[in-house]
Amino acid sequence: MDQRRLRCKELEEKVMSAEEAAQFIKPGMTVGTSGFTPAGYPKAVPLELAKRAENGEELKLTIMTGASVGPEIDARLAESGAMVRRYPYQTNGTSRKKINEGSVKYVDMHLSHSSQQIKAGFLGPVHVAIIEAVAITKDGGIVPSTSVGNSNIYVEKAEKVIVEINTSQPLELEGTHDIYDIPLPPHRKPIPLTKVDQRIGVPYIPCDPDKIVAIVETDITDKSRPVAPIDEISEKMAKNLIEFLSNEVKENRLPENLLPLQSGVGSVANAVLAGLANSPFEHLTVFSEVLQDSVFSLIDCGKVDFASGTSITLSPEKLETFPEDIKRFKDKIILRPQEISNNPGLARRLGVIAMNTALEVDIYGNVNSTHVSGTRMMNGIGGSGDFTRGGYLSIFTTASTAKGGAVSSIVPMVSHIDHTEHDTMVIVTEQGVADLRGLDPVERAECLIEKCAHPDYKDQLRGYLEEALQHKGKHTPHNLEKALSWYTRLAETGTMKES
Repeated sequence: MDQRRLRCKELEEKVMSAEEAAQFIKPGMTVGTSGFTPAGYPKAVPLELAKRAENGEELKLTIMTGASVGPEIDARLAESGAMVRRYPYQTNGTSRKKINEGSVKYVDMHLSHSSQQIKAGFLGPVHVAIIEAVAITKDGGIVPSTSVGNSNIYVEKAEKVIVEINTSQPLELEGTHDIYDIPLPPHRKPIPLTKVDQRIGVPYIPCDPDKIVAIVETDITDKSRPVAPIDEISEKMAKNLIEFLSNEVKENRLPENLLPLQSGVGSVANAVLAGLANSPFEHLTVFSEVLQDSVFSLIDCGKVDFASGTSITLSPEKLETFPEDIKRFKDKIILRPQEISNNPGLARRLGVIAMNTALEVDIYGNVNSTHVSGTRMMNGIGGSGDFTRGGYLSIFTTASTAKGGAVSSIVPMVSHIDHTEHDTMVIVTEQGVADLRGLDPVERAECLIEKCAHPDYKDQLRGYLEEALQHKGKHTPHNLEKALSWYTRLAETGTMKES
């Protein structure tokens, strides 16, 4: 193995094949892996575990990660039956199918909560950690690749550590990481971070070399998802958001260069953030969990000065040029553990502007981010709650309709609540912006219907509100039977529209 990547002499004898390394993982174990949305996750050893399950071995593994990972874990381990329990977030279609069938037990968690709960032992022991790295230092320190996530915690808590040194990941990533550990109470101290570009830790994950039982060399690349082209609806949402932020500056509620930006994951979030390239804002900073294509584009065009996250998640096109691109981005980015990047206290301290994506929003401002029609898990809450609860401004974006207009994203009552009305300040659709700050529930409803609902559904929503106001409770008026009828109608006819 290249000595630039494996610098610890005493670990050279632990280099082995992925098949050999996988033998350290026994049936019924809990395995913690690197990886976050989906970047920097191990590939070679999980593929060998899938082969064992496909050959009839009942592994029944619990898999913990930082966030979503690639198909080598969430597709192959789910499909093969090797994975029976999953924490704390996923986005894979195969994994989702198994979760909704009930064959994989899935615990959806706030990502900042997962860090503490794993460290505290609330979820049981971590038997083996599998961590993707670009190098191992001479003292056994693990230099992560394109994500940190919960990797540092798995290395700390695991009985055994397997390291996949991935030669497809550029060595230039070394130096971009800032690993800082938060002790459990009562030994916790204030996190000494007051600026987005501040370093408070070390550029590797500390690890006792004796804990490392296997080192596997691999060159399997991250399997990222394409970013959808920016469509007209996304452009309108970005325009509405920028107009809102510009007005906040005008009203002296935000500084001219705004405050640190956080953006959720996916094509809509990427498109909305990309809209800032044509905005008047300059010298922006990003304090987020995932650094997507748009963040690097904003750095390239001189809009963003510095970006902090826990993973670099790029489209396949951007991944191709990443080994060269990282050289010029290296001094403008930093990757931290998710217990730092997603820490609600830091979001509050830094004054983060939280921008996340909703599946649906009800007329009082409650947000569903996770469940289609209330029962079918989509992906999970991820880090949206971490930033929404701590942010200076909490903003949710969604197209006003889905499924070609058959479904309204603004509804009388959401079918599942991830973010309550108490945490949501601003809703943005392509129709407009609903600023809910300081409004009582009925005022919120009127504002959301007027500003954000699609014209095809406005009269229907107004009718619901008017009828609900005839009932006893005038503060947050509801007609539960009528609210449920929206989803009943969808199930029966394929549309929420009244006939």
